Amino acid sequence: MRTGLFLPIFGELSDPRVTATLAAEAEAAGFDGVFVWDHVQYRAPASHVADAWITLAAIASATERVRIGPLVTPLPRRRPQVVARQAAGVDQLSGGRFVLGVGTGRDSARELSAFGEELDAAARGAMLDEALDVIEALWSGDEVRHRGDHYLADGVTFLPAPVQRPRIPLWVAGRWPNRKPLHRAARYDGYFPIDLDEPAQLGELLDELGEVREGDGGPLEVAIEGWPGDDPTPWAAAGATWWLLRFSPFDVTAAAVRAVVADGPPH
Repeated sequence: MRTGLFLPIFGELSDPRVTATLAAEAEAAGFDGVFVWDHVQYRAPASHVADAWITLAAIASATERVRIGPLVTPLPRRRPQVVARQAAGVDQLSGGRFVLGVGTGRDSARELSAFGEELDAAARGAMLDEALDVIEALWSGDEVRHRGDHYLADGVTFLPAPVQRPRIPLWVAGRWPNRKPLHRAARYDGYFPIDLDEPAQLGELLDELGEVREGDGGPLEVAIEGWPGDDPTPWAAAGATWWLLRFSPFDVTAAAVRAVVADGPPH
């Protein structure tokens, strides 16, 4: 099981230079990945919020080995053509180390309602599925003609293509026990289950995921978040492939992250 940092880029970490430096230190300490939250605003007392994509570009430039990406980007509040361009750019900048984590998002911090975004969960699910189709097509480097319920790509070609082929890995987030995100993840490369309480739940959902995953889709990454000091061993035994060390979004500091990095990856 690989280990990464899962950073809320708020407070002191809203400065991309600070987060990029922490990522470089984590890489030197032996961590395998650095992943960041993607929000435009968050609940009080969190106030200072960084742009995830600017931060990821800074991390890509400061590191050489670790996997990087947003966990997760709520695609229904973003234009798929913009995400396709940004993801391809960060993939190039990182030399093919980028992972795109996606989800439907929610309105707990008024990130939807405050800006007139779609509030209906079913509609956001349909937007997510269509946006993924558009992004994959744009990453191909071929001409794309798409006219759907939510998005249009009228005879466009996006170059340069991402470094990773056939595509940048796509990890889908979902809140257990919601089955729709689980089944969506079965079509892609990874699953990021949220709100799991115990490893037995992970075993249950992975059994179901295996039943709906079509053919030989290759290995599926499964990322679990835990607090520093938690034991990842039961989660690894249940099927997790990534252990992501999480931090409180309300009082995260560079010193707190640096202390975890200094302890090194848990084994």
